Amino acid sequence: MARTSVRQLWKAKIEGKLASPSWPEAPTLQRPAFAGRVLGVDPSLRGTGLALIEFAPGRQPVLLRCLTVKVAAKHPMPHCLAEIHRAVAAFMADFEPRHVALEQTIYVQNFQTAQILGAARGAAIAAAALQQSEIFEYAPLRVKQAVVGAGRASKEQMARTVMSMLGHGRTLAFDEADAAGVALCHAMTWRG
Repeated sequence: MARTSVRQLWKAKIEGKLASPSWPEAPTLQRPAFAGRVLGVDPSLRGTGLALIEFAPGRQPVLLRCLTVKVAAKHPMPHCLAEIHRAVAAFMADFEPRHVALEQTIYVQNFQTAQILGAARGAAIAAAALQQSEIFEYAPLRVKQAVVGAGRASKEQMARTVMSMLGHGRTLAFDEADAAGVALCHAMTWRG
């Protein structure tokens, strides 16, 4: 009997093709597949990744748009936060996603770095909240486990797996791949 990877099972679940699990002791997945658009956000002060993915039962997820909000180091933090807010607000206005999924701040040794990452997340959250969108947050480890099947996956592994799941030919920037990974994680683990 061929082994089925966690990623293959989740992919089949998203596409609505998972009729029964491939191992006997596994619980049946009774939840319907997620349907709708998800804006994935990988927040960072100088390079916030955004990826909008549309999910429909029985179909492969479709990447509608992705962007890295790059802000040069010469600009002060308030300018960066405004750019992040503007970019998320534009995605919200143009596509009206059903949900917004953000990567939580990772544990950092430096308190100042944690504050900066928190501010970037706040700018993205505020833009989504102003549109009354539902907002969900996921730990980086959970995102990697859901998408790649390994919590310690590299950025390269994450990018390759995301592109494979989306059937996407263009190489995504790491920030965009991480944002797409958050959106995929949300669709695969969401309990409606």
